[in-house]
Amino acid sequence: MQATKPRESVLRKPMVQTLAASLVCILLGLLVGYIALLIISPKGATSAIIDVLKNFWTYSKPDKQLKHFGSTLITTAPLLMCALSVLFAYKVGLFNIGAAGQYVAGAGASLYFALALKMPWFVCLLAAILAGALLGAVSGFLKAYRNVNEVISCIMLNWISLYLVNTLLAGVKNPTGKDTFTVTSQNTKALLPAAGLDGLLNNKNVTIAIPLAILVCIFIWVLLNKTRLGYELRATGLNKNAAKYCGMRDRYNIILTMAIAGALAGLGAAMLYLSDFEQWAVTQASVPAMGFNGIAAAFLGGLNPIGAIFSSYFIQHITRGGTSLTSTGVYCSQTSDLITSVIIYMCGFVLFMKQFMNKRLDSRQQKNSQKGGRAA
Repeated sequence: MQATKPRESVLRKPMVQTLAASLVCILLGLLVGYIALLIISPKGATSAIIDVLKNFWTYSKPDKQLKHFGSTLITTAPLLMCALSVLFAYKVGLFNIGAAGQYVAGAGASLYFALALKMPWFVCLLAAILAGALLGAVSGFLKAYRNVNEVISCIMLNWISLYLVNTLLAGVKNPTGKDTFTVTSQNTKALLPAAGLDGLLNNKNVTIAIPLAILVCIFIWVLLNKTRLGYELRATGLNKNAAKYCGMRDRYNIILTMAIAGALAGLGAAMLYLSDFEQWAVTQASVPAMGFNGIAAAFLGGLNPIGAIFSSYFIQHITRGGTSLTSTGVYCSQTSDLITSVIIYMCGFVLFMKQFMNKRLDSRQQKNSQKGGRAA
């Protein structure tokens, strides 16, 4: 009689593992944040952590709920692009910690073309993509031809790009402050089209960036999983020497990967600044956190372009929800940053949790096979 094949555990499925690991990391992050609130002020800790989770639901009026929901979506789009930048490079065996610098390059290019050169939005968008791609290609070139670790070159380029952009945008700074001029006041043609979404969400800064970001996610998923180019890129990442032996252009693929990753991060910056939701502060001495948060969003989403949509929204939902803590007067502004940073930090353990689950399942399967052998 033919032996039946043992049924595979549902926990072996990658999608289930990613979801379970992400939920565990999120719960652990919230727990640590809640403990921090208890230490600061036990009386209002429970309501405070609930407000962080509710975000825009804390408002009673529907129009305010829609407006703040729209604000969350506005910041989700650039974070999603940075997450795609990180995961795209990671799929090809590269760690693009330079998404932050590429994001800065995209911001500088889009704002300079918008404010100084008075170009329309699609030209500014293209300039941001090219600026991010160029910065990414530099790291790719150094990796491909000089075997310079991409992490080292990316970190150096992050700071170089920050101070270059500060210098570049100093010419379009508002004399009354440290920020650049608003795009609305200088060049309305550079604003991303709203396509009716601003009225739908009661927020004038809501633009086509949101649906565009989702379309880019789908495109990246198709590119990686359904095209010959995607297969060659992943093969190069798995084994550069084997890919070269098979006739693949290993050096070209490395440079192309980092260029595409940089283009995605640069596009994300343009999505934010061309919506006029924020202005660039030319005196800032630290790289914006958006690029680094993209690392957490990529891993929380299981390094999957579709999963990155939900993880990016969750991180921004928690981040913007944390800003409500300061309104109580009990917790300082740093408290919300602490909670969100702890949650983001825990998101980095998604892959570790998946490996832990696989080890536990392997151990259980081995014990069951040994018991079955003894019984036989």
